[in-house]
Amino acid sequence: MSPEQSALRVGAGAVAITTATVLPVFLLGAMTVQIGDELGFDPAALGLVVALYFGVSALVSLPVGRLVERWGSARTSRVAVVGAALFLLLTGLAAHSYASLVAILLCGAWCNVMGQLSSNLTLARSMPEARMGLSFGVKQASVPLATLLAGISVPGVALTVGWRWAYVIAAGLALCALAAAPRGSAPGARDRTAPQDRATAALAVIGAAAGLGAASATGLGIFLVAAAVDQGVDPGLAGLVLTLGSVVGLVMRMLHGWLADRREGAHVAFVAASLLSGAVGLALLAIPGPVTLIVGVVLGFGLGWSWPGLLQFAVVRLNPAAPAAATAIVQVGVYAGGFIGPVGFGFLATHGSFTLAWFVAAGAMVLAGIGVLVGRRMLLAHREALVSAS
Repeated sequence: MSPEQSALRVGAGAVAITTATVLPVFLLGAMTVQIGDELGFDPAALGLVVALYFGVSALVSLPVGRLVERWGSARTSRVAVVGAALFLLLTGLAAHSYASLVAILLCGAWCNVMGQLSSNLTLARSMPEARMGLSFGVKQASVPLATLLAGISVPGVALTVGWRWAYVIAAGLALCALAAAPRGSAPGARDRTAPQDRATAALAVIGAAAGLGAASATGLGIFLVAAAVDQGVDPGLAGLVLTLGSVVGLVMRMLHGWLADRREGAHVAFVAASLLSGAVGLALLAIPGPVTLIVGVVLGFGLGWSWPGLLQFAVVRLNPAAPAAATAIVQVGVYAGGFIGPVGFGFLATHGSFTLAWFVAAGAMVLAGIGVLVGRRMLLAHREALVSAS
């Protein structure tokens, strides 16, 4: 098999695995009207369960990361897909109340975590060096892809034969990802790096900063339309602006990766620059007007929420001996941000205003950028200490 074919298979497999394992939570968001009408819950209850989903993901990230390193990505990627398909099927067949829906979704949160981390390990161990940055950018584009699939399922399935069939069909589609799953790394590809060599403290600082960035950015996808309408924007136009932001974010995630392959380093610094620029976009969203809305969305999505793939790539490059375990540390922060963000933004918007919520989110993203720079300095100091000691 040629390097191009090998790279294509590895990249396609990582995208397929990540998309399949993230489908459960995005399907719930897309079909919340249909599911909520039958099971009797409102948008506030949806926000709670999504927040809990990311909270559970944060709790299991570290142990799942160690498991992925121990078993290898070849096995764990398939376990994650089969698990996601099982929980999708259970949702379609057995979710007859809000409580049962929540229980099934939370019990399956580990599938998304394992799918993400096993894909990271596959790319780190199997992707050609010259394409690794782009591959991480494309992999992170699977999140908008899952959103697209979930959105299509509403008119195509949920409004025709019912939302339960959408989950059953999604379970079948998830299993199809098994055919695209790359061979990945074999079991027993253990981390032989000494604990003092892993820069855990620096990764924890970067993870905490990434959590602040994620908490700020989640408001874009969840509350942008409602905030724009509150400022007097037509709901249809607000939806189009959200679509524009999603497309910009998708393109920028891949562009970040493509550019990373053409740089010698400083990837973490580019993450910090993206966060600081994205903060400007969030602040602009607090100011009424069509120009500030469009520019704010472009900056917010295009820079403030386009960095996750680049950050994972940077962490993998800095920790080649244990890429899944290292990215798991950072993912704890990202998932925690996914838990805190919707709750905090919603609380500020409800008890204050959307203007206040956007300004607070912008401030948090500035702190995230500064935190990433602090973590980068710690990483550089750690590397210099290791060189001096050797």
